[in-house]
Amino acid sequence: MNRTSPCTCPDSMHVFLESTACSTFLDAALRVYEAIKPGCPYSCFGVLVGRMHGDSARIERVEFGRNVRATDSAARAEFAESIVPSFGTAYENPHRGWWCDSTDLLRIMRDAELDGLDILGSIHLHPDWHNIDSLGGGPPLSEHPTRMDTYVFVNTGWPVNLICYLERRNCNMYHSWAAWTPHPADHSNPRCHALPVRLALPAHARHNGQPATARHMEVP
Repeated sequence: MNRTSPCTCPDSMHVFLESTACSTFLDAALRVYEAIKPGCPYSCFGVLVGRMHGDSARIERVEFGRNVRATDSAARAEFAESIVPSFGTAYENPHRGWWCDSTDLLRIMRDAELDGLDILGSIHLHPDWHNIDSLGGGPPLSEHPTRMDTYVFVNTGWPVNLICYLERRNCNMYHSWAAWTPHPADHSNPRCHALPVRLALPAHARHNGQPATARHMEVP
């Protein structure tokens, strides 16, 4: 978490996630996931950089910053005074939650401006924590925001907030995505609206822009 000036966006918006941005975050999230163990719900957080085109938000890349949740004085105060009393003692764990270093966020913003892009929002990992820490995991996570997520989304004011849910099942990894935008009307009852998400095909799956032949469309 770290506050910036909110971006304006249409009430009805679609999110288009480019394949390179998707793979960048997934690569990082999988490394973090493999390090997670009971008592250590490590976080993976990124900043979404892209362009607004009318009612479409195109996410072109994901940038990362350092997590200063346990060292920054403002972050420690926010967690101690607001987050833990509101959302429970689980957030006393310094591995739970994210606070992006302000100097890193400024660097990301400046780099985006040089490329004619904007910071559009955030992305973070939800692991299947209920499977990893069955005693202290709490309610199952998913691609839906928790109460804490909603609080963060409303306070940062970013229009696009992606959640990537990772689950290990039958020795395979599965992922799902959802996008959320904060509802601006009532800060005493923070809410988020779901946004449609479109994932771009990887470049190798696009047939170089050529129509598929019958051979490509054959099924067993």
